[in-house]
Amino acid sequence: MNIKDFYSALWQDYVNMTPQAETIANALRQRGEEVLNDHVAFRTFNIGPITIKDLEPYLLELGYTRYEPYHFAAKKLDAYGYTPPSKDLPRVFLSELRVEELSDTAQKIVHDLVVQIDAKEVNDPSIFWRGRLWRAPSYEDYLTLAEESEYAAWLSIIGLRANHFTINVNALMQTTEVAQVNDLVEELGFQINESGGRIKGSPSVLLEQSSTMASKQEFEFSDGQKHEVTTCYYEFAKRYFDETGELYQGFVAASADKIFESTDMKK
Repeated sequence: MNIKDFYSALWQDYVNMTPQAETIANALRQRGEEVLNDHVAFRTFNIGPITIKDLEPYLLELGYTRYEPYHFAAKKLDAYGYTPPSKDLPRVFLSELRVEELSDTAQKIVHDLVVQIDAKEVNDPSIFWRGRLWRAPSYEDYLTLAEESEYAAWLSIIGLRANHFTINVNALMQTTEVAQVNDLVEELGFQINESGGRIKGSPSVLLEQSSTMASKQEFEFSDGQKHEVTTCYYEFAKRYFDETGELYQGFVAASADKIFESTDMKK
């Protein structure tokens, strides 16, 4: 699979789950802006055939290079950033949940999901938009996971797909500040994630970020209950040049920690 087809399929799956993203992108295009992606992010578990170790080779085959690791103690997550083969392509942020740090009850729920995965299905880059590789959990199990890890609950029902794309604010010609993008988003009727501030980061850490609160969609759980849950969100990022004159390529863990909360149901 070539990288153009990869991102075309990934974007289509993403906007099906996140209709707000297409609305926001189109609003910027109507202003004459070119909308480019700064990065795209994925979530997974650290067990079964879908760990970072299992998924990373598909990124490397597309020409990506592992950049640096990140750790989120409170959220029980590990992650890696990946730089693209060319500057016109987005970076990738791939995170996984340390399942062994959950309670025994929550661990069993996750294990019961992951054991359903047919390893033969994890065989090409389409795994990144395949969605759930297991039956939906019961709503009770979903709520049990959410009490310990919103990330785990989200992944249990949404599955493997891009949890967000990110507008490259540096590439915008008129809406050149993250605060201006936030204003436009709210004018369109969407909510900004205010956890950790409306804008996370600063020029001093070489990266400013903000995001919407995730779209919502109704899902049917294995016990027949139907409930609306969060799906995916849209992020906005502005990067700054470091002391060597190079544009910062990484991520800021303290900011990413709050961006993760864009999919929290309790907010």
